[in-house]
Amino acid sequence: MTTEHFHSFDGTRLAVHRMGEGAPVILLHGLFSSSDMNWIKWGHAARLAEAGFEAIMLDFRVHGESDAPTDPTNYPSGVLVRDAVALVEHLGLQDGEYDLVGFSLGSRTSLHAVATQVLSPRKLVVCGMGVSGLSEWQKRAAFFKRVIDEFDTIERGDPAYFSRQFLKSQGVDRVAARLLLDAMGDLDLAALANVTMPALVACGVDDQDNGSATELTELLPNATYEEVPGAHLDSATKPQLGAAIVDFLLDGS
Repeated sequence: MTTEHFHSFDGTRLAVHRMGEGAPVILLHGLFSSSDMNWIKWGHAARLAEAGFEAIMLDFRVHGESDAPTDPTNYPSGVLVRDAVALVEHLGLQDGEYDLVGFSLGSRTSLHAVATQVLSPRKLVVCGMGVSGLSEWQKRAAFFKRVIDEFDTIERGDPAYFSRQFLKSQGVDRVAARLLLDAMGDLDLAALANVTMPALVACGVDDQDNGSATELTELLPNATYEEVPGAHLDSATKPQLGAAIVDFLLDGS
């Protein structure tokens, strides 16, 4: 695996991890996570590489090995979509020359980018995402803002406790994270009609964190649904998730 850095649209330095040789697959991780936590640690990137793909994994700003600026001007509306676009431009990729895979926040970012027609991958995979995670983001964001604002007083037994512990384990800058949460808005579900490429919606059997994944599948013009083991926080650790991604990307290719 190699790691490189590039500067996004506003000069923020972002990390990109690459593994394998072959057709490019861009992978976007979840909130307060990283490429390592979502894609590398549990073997998904290696599985893609073994299948003949190049796994290209972006650390979003405020995450992993990327910068976490605390100036509000670095968090315009749709900032993560703009970072994903900047990565595709940095790689010199054209429409249809890459596949796009996201988990949770990465899925949300991918769907925003494709639905608003600023990215056009060959195939799209969205993991750990349902309808309310797109159309009711402000409610979800309010939960994470509480985790940040009450970080030092949240105790075991509180519904926010495990999110607090995960945020702490990842060493996320809480000032930057709150700015990031404010930079993301809801998606008009009607725009999902623009997601016309083959798509896979993969979700843990016990994952309801972002609403109904099956309903999301029905709203996408050319999507299939696959259930994998786990709930939201642990479905990314299961080998079945990586297998589902690889099988879908290989199918018909």
